[in-house]
Amino acid sequence: MDEKKTKILIVEDEEILLTALAEELKQEGFDAVGAKDGEEGVAKAASEMPDLILLDLVMPKLDGIGALKQLKENDQTKNIPVVILTNLSDYDKVSDALSLGAMDYLVKANYRLEELVSKIKTVLDRNKAEATGV
Repeated sequence: MDEKKTKILIVEDEEILLTALAEELKQEGFDAVGAKDGEEGVAKAASEMPDLILLDLVMPKLDGIGALKQLKENDQTKNIPVVILTNLSDYDKVSDALSLGAMDYLVKANYRLEELVSKIKTVLDRNKAEATGV
Protein backbone atom coordinates (compact mmCIF):
# COMPACT_ATOMS: atom_id res chain seq x y z
CA MET A 1 0.00 0.00 0.00
CA ASP A 2 1.29 3.46 -0.90
CA GLU A 3 2.24 5.80 1.90
CA LYS A 4 0.19 9.01 1.68
CA LYS A 5 2.30 11.78 0.18
CA THR A 6 2.73 14.94 2.20
CA LYS A 7 0.65 17.63 0.49
CA ILE A 8 2.05 21.16 0.23
CA LEU A 9 -0.12 24.08 -0.88
CA ILE A 10 1.94 26.84 -2.54
CA VAL A 11 0.17 30.22 -2.57
CA GLU A 12 2.26 32.39 -4.90
CA ASP A 13 1.24 34.93 -7.55
CA GLU A 14 4.50 34.70 -9.56
CA GLU A 15 3.70 31.83 -11.92
CA ILE A 16 7.36 31.00 -12.70
CA LEU A 17 8.19 30.67 -9.01
CA LEU A 18 4.99 28.71 -8.32
CA THR A 19 5.86 26.22 -11.08
CA ALA A 20 9.51 25.92 -9.97
CA LEU A 21 8.53 25.32 -6.34
CA ALA A 22 5.89 22.76 -7.30
CA GLU A 23 8.35 20.86 -9.53
CA GLU A 24 11.06 20.85 -6.86
CA LEU A 25 8.65 19.62 -4.20
CA LYS A 26 7.32 16.88 -6.50
CA GLN A 27 10.89 15.73 -7.16
CA GLU A 28 11.38 15.52 -3.39
CA GLY A 29 8.35 13.24 -3.08
CA PHE A 30 5.75 15.78 -1.98
CA ASP A 31 2.33 16.30 -3.50
CA ALA A 32 2.30 19.99 -4.53
CA VAL A 33 -0.83 22.06 -5.17
CA GLY A 34 -0.75 25.70 -6.31
CA ALA A 35 -2.89 28.81 -5.86
CA LYS A 36 -2.24 32.16 -7.57
CA ASP A 37 -3.66 34.54 -4.92
CA GLY A 38 -4.79 34.65 -1.31
CA GLU A 39 -8.48 34.04 -2.05
CA GLU A 40 -7.72 30.94 -4.09
CA GLY A 41 -5.21 29.83 -1.44
CA VAL A 42 -7.76 30.03 1.39
CA ALA A 43 -10.33 28.12 -0.70
CA LYS A 44 -7.81 25.43 -1.70
CA ALA A 45 -6.58 25.05 1.88
CA ALA A 46 -10.14 24.17 2.93
CA SER A 47 -10.79 21.83 -0.01
CA GLU A 48 -7.35 20.16 -0.25
CA MET A 49 -6.44 20.10 3.48
CA PRO A 50 -2.68 20.23 2.84
CA ASP A 51 -0.09 19.20 5.42
CA LEU A 52 1.67 22.57 5.06
CA ILE A 53 1.10 25.89 3.28
CA LEU A 54 3.81 28.04 1.67
CA LEU A 55 2.29 31.52 1.64
CA ASP A 56 3.53 34.57 -0.26
CA LEU A 57 2.83 37.89 1.48
CA VAL A 58 2.43 40.25 -1.48
CA MET A 59 -0.39 39.07 -3.78
CA PRO A 60 -3.42 40.43 -5.61
CA LYS A 61 -7.00 40.08 -4.31
CA LEU A 62 -6.05 38.97 -0.81
CA ASP A 63 -2.52 39.41 0.54
CA GLY A 64 -0.70 36.86 2.66
CA ILE A 65 -1.58 38.52 5.99
CA GLY A 66 -5.29 38.54 5.09
CA ALA A 67 -5.12 34.94 3.88
CA LEU A 68 -3.29 33.86 7.04
CA LYS A 69 -5.95 35.53 9.23
CA GLN A 70 -8.70 33.67 7.36
CA LEU A 71 -6.84 30.36 7.59
CA LYS A 72 -6.31 30.74 11.34
CA GLU A 73 -9.95 31.81 11.96
CA ASN A 74 -11.31 28.71 10.19
CA ASP A 75 -11.60 25.65 12.47
CA GLN A 76 -10.94 23.42 9.46
CA THR A 77 -7.62 25.07 8.47
CA LYS A 78 -6.33 26.71 11.66
CA ASN A 79 -3.91 23.89 12.54
CA ILE A 80 -2.26 23.65 9.12
CA PRO A 81 1.33 24.91 9.52
CA VAL A 82 2.17 27.96 7.39
CA VAL A 83 5.60 29.06 6.16
CA ILE A 84 5.72 32.60 4.78
CA LEU A 85 7.51 33.29 1.49
CA THR A 86 8.45 36.91 1.01
CA ASN A 87 10.57 39.18 -1.15
CA LEU A 88 10.24 41.81 1.47
CA SER A 89 12.91 42.94 3.76
CA ASP A 90 9.85 44.29 5.56
CA TYR A 91 10.21 42.50 8.86
CA ASP A 92 7.12 44.21 10.31
CA LYS A 93 4.93 42.17 7.96
CA VAL A 94 6.92 39.02 8.69
CA SER A 95 6.58 39.58 12.44
CA ASP A 96 2.82 40.20 11.94
CA ALA A 97 2.60 36.88 10.11
CA LEU A 98 4.53 35.06 12.83
CA SER A 99 2.34 36.60 15.54
CA LEU A 100 -0.75 35.44 13.61
CA GLY A 101 0.49 31.86 13.74
CA ALA A 102 2.87 31.32 10.82
CA MET A 103 5.55 28.84 11.93
CA ASP A 104 8.47 30.24 9.94
CA TYR A 105 9.43 32.36 6.96
CA LEU A 106 11.85 32.46 4.05
CA VAL A 107 13.02 35.52 2.14
CA LYS A 108 12.77 34.40 -1.51
CA ALA A 109 16.07 35.91 -2.63
CA ASN A 110 18.00 34.32 0.25
CA TYR A 111 17.33 30.59 -0.03
CA ARG A 112 18.02 27.67 -2.32
CA LEU A 113 15.33 25.10 -3.06
CA GLU A 114 17.16 22.47 -0.99
CA GLU A 115 16.93 24.78 2.02
CA LEU A 116 13.20 25.16 1.43
CA VAL A 117 12.73 21.38 1.47
CA SER A 118 14.76 21.12 4.67
CA LYS A 119 12.69 23.89 6.31
CA ILE A 120 9.43 22.19 5.24
CA LYS A 121 10.55 18.93 6.84
CA THR A 122 11.58 20.73 10.04
CA VAL A 123 8.26 22.60 10.31
CA LEU A 124 6.27 19.40 9.63
CA ASP A 125 8.25 17.54 12.31
CA ARG A 126 7.77 20.42 14.78
CA ASN A 127 4.06 20.60 14.04
CA LYS A 128 3.67 16.83 14.48
CA ALA A 129 5.52 17.02 17.82
CA GLU A 130 3.27 19.87 19.01
CA ALA A 131 0.14 18.01 17.91
CA THR A 132 1.14 14.84 19.76
CA GLY A 133 2.53 16.68 22.76
CA VAL A 134 6.00 15.16 22.41
